[in-house]
Amino acid sequence: MLLHDDRLLPAEPVTRGIARRLYAGIRDLPIISPHGHTDPRWFAEDRPFPDPATLFVKPDHYIFRMLYSQGIRLEQLGIARKDGDEVESDPRKIWQIFASNWHLFRGTPTRLWFEHAAWTIFGITERLSAESADRIYDRIAEQLEQDAMRPRALFERFRIEAIATTEGALDPLKWHDMIRDSGWGGKVVTAYRPDSVVDPEFEGFKDNLEQFGELTGEDVTSWNGYLEAHRKRRAYFIERGATSSDHGHATARTANLTSAECEKLFAKILKGKFSAEDADIFRGQMLTEMAKMSLDDGLVLQIHPGSYRNHNPHLFEQFGRDMGSDIPRGMDYVAALKPLLDAVGNEPNLTVIAFTLDETSYSRELAPLAGHYPALKLGPGWWFLDAPEAMLRFRELTTETAGFYNTVGFNDDTRAYLSIPARHDVARRTDCHYLAKLVAEHRLDEDEAAEVAHDLAYRLAKEAYRL
Repeated sequence: MLLHDDRLLPAEPVTRGIARRLYAGIRDLPIISPHGHTDPRWFAEDRPFPDPATLFVKPDHYIFRMLYSQGIRLEQLGIARKDGDEVESDPRKIWQIFASNWHLFRGTPTRLWFEHAAWTIFGITERLSAESADRIYDRIAEQLEQDAMRPRALFERFRIEAIATTEGALDPLKWHDMIRDSGWGGKVVTAYRPDSVVDPEFEGFKDNLEQFGELTGEDVTSWNGYLEAHRKRRAYFIERGATSSDHGHATARTANLTSAECEKLFAKILKGKFSAEDADIFRGQMLTEMAKMSLDDGLVLQIHPGSYRNHNPHLFEQFGRDMGSDIPRGMDYVAALKPLLDAVGNEPNLTVIAFTLDETSYSRELAPLAGHYPALKLGPGWWFLDAPEAMLRFRELTTETAGFYNTVGFNDDTRAYLSIPARHDVARRTDCHYLAKLVAEHRLDEDEAAEVAHDLAYRLAKEAYRL
């Protein structure tokens, strides 16, 4: 298992040579990780990772969703059930299942990420298989006992300049407080994710609202009190380093209702007598409300729509959210974002970052929108669109209309810690691939391409997310 120096670079010799030079100029840049789902507890406690299976398999839905698709039950992979029933607890058995099915990941980005981590972090040159599983497990487990493999040491080794985790509106953020009070210099910030108190169809919404009111001391049964509660929680998150909010709604729909209409709709929500249409309008109104709040407190607004969440009710009932059964769906952005853009789209001091799981909308809708409205930027390909081919398509579909500078570089959007440098390396190589083609076709000079490569790898994310 040798990582080729030219992986993901163009096969054509002249273009490859250009890509090599571009990549050499950015490969060692610091990592800005402005949106992701790593556990802040890792950095707060700085304890060793317990075993290879807990490090690589259990937290990575890219891995266990593929294994599940081939008939392997999540219980066999040690994934905790909601009812507390017994699941596999032997990490070596879990690892053996993973290794025995490694062939399933051929051609996938998961293989790129894992092999990058195995080679660059653990010095493993042997391909994972049923036969090599124990040897590789033992080598990783032995190294995990070393201080150099603790979360903070890896943070420095990965050259992470800043990383953002994502916490719900009700989270006390105690791990972020512990990081801040520890005196450690690593920059780990939070991001405000209010879905549980914004989405009327979120499980436990009524109880969540009650807790929301208790946390903020606001009357969340009134529309104005509810909005003030959000302002207070956003301020609480900002005190702990937050520079962005994040919203994972089913659609990109936004709304801009009058105050009277908002109060009437909120009353229906509180009574629990609302339709699916009411819930969608309410979520859309809250995106616009959050954008208006961002004008006051400076938080960058991220919209992550387009996923049919928990498509598999069997898994949701047994294991809960984020179990690999979220599926992309087609989206409308031109009409959906118009109410928000009518309200705040022309504000040059606001940043709204739109993501999609529907890449057919890039050239038709999102790039033209971002290429016009000062407040709107395009998020990179994420989750199903984070493979090299999809990343290339993203540049091809958006650059002609939005350019490079109405995008925000790259974010890794992962809860698998060791994949972070691998994901950024894939993005940097893929962008150099695209830029080298422009140079070879005499559409860019090489010095311009080198500047763009640096911006895509580092500057745009740092500036867009105010890190």
